[in-house]
Amino acid sequence: MTPGHTRRKIVVTTPTGHVGSRVVRLLLQAGTRPTLLLRDPTKLDAAIRARAEVVQVDQGDAEAVVRATRGADCLFWVDPPHTVDGDPVAGYARMGANAARAVEENGIARTVFLSSVGAEKRHGAGEIDGLARTEEALDATGAGVLHLRCGYFFTNLLMDLTALREGVLPTPWPLDHPMAWVDPRDIGEIVAARLLSDWSDSHVQAVHGPEDLTFSQVADILGRAVGREVRAERISEDDFRTALRSAGLSGGQIEGIVGMSTGLSGNFVAEDERGILTTTPTTLDAWAHTHLRPALRDTPPGEL
Repeated sequence: MTPGHTRRKIVVTTPTGHVGSRVVRLLLQAGTRPTLLLRDPTKLDAAIRARAEVVQVDQGDAEAVVRATRGADCLFWVDPPHTVDGDPVAGYARMGANAARAVEENGIARTVFLSSVGAEKRHGAGEIDGLARTEEALDATGAGVLHLRCGYFFTNLLMDLTALREGVLPTPWPLDHPMAWVDPRDIGEIVAARLLSDWSDSHVQAVHGPEDLTFSQVADILGRAVGREVRAERISEDDFRTALRSAGLSGGQIEGIVGMSTGLSGNFVAEDERGILTTTPTTLDAWAHTHLRPALRDTPPGEL
């Protein structure tokens, strides 16, 4: 660790998320004292609060974001989940505009943005279109920006515990459509490395995980990992909408999620090719043994 690293002000948003929590842990282990922005500081572990600068901030409040990032050298920006905006694309775009304003007004030299595979389409990828708006807003600042276009998170499977316990992996995606799957912890390692290094200009780096997988292959991998048969089952878009509606999502949120599977299946091919810079090590099998098996065992039916 060089003295320059200890003096660098690194700001991290969504520090309790699957990616952000890994970023924070690595920054602490690297000897930095990061500034963490979140709505509810009590969600942070006390040991982390003692080793970081914690600022209570709603990322939807542009003035608060600008104040909290004053003096920052580096920023890890995640558009937070859209719980207020009925239109997730507009919500993400609004958050992105707040980030861009902070970068511009505070002269933040480097920003790492958690984007997604599909943002390169710019239009027609459901709520990912909102991440594309954030990419454009950050690029317009002229500052150094790295857009991490990530694949489908392993952790999304934790939202299907009830069905998986019954041996079913439901999905609106075509069962034979290969796509990038990635462990959020691996993304966090890339983020931390970039925040601790020196670079400039605006560029893109995909994070594709170890291999592309179809949902049929995913079901087979999960079955072996949890020791029971799991079959992938494609559900109609209408059934998918019904399930999302029963979970309390608004019409705009539902269409944003449905639009992702519609826009990124079929003939879609990610712009960023798989290679040494885009491939990460953790396999779905390893992740499922470590995280999915305990989740299925420890969460009784009716308590999900």
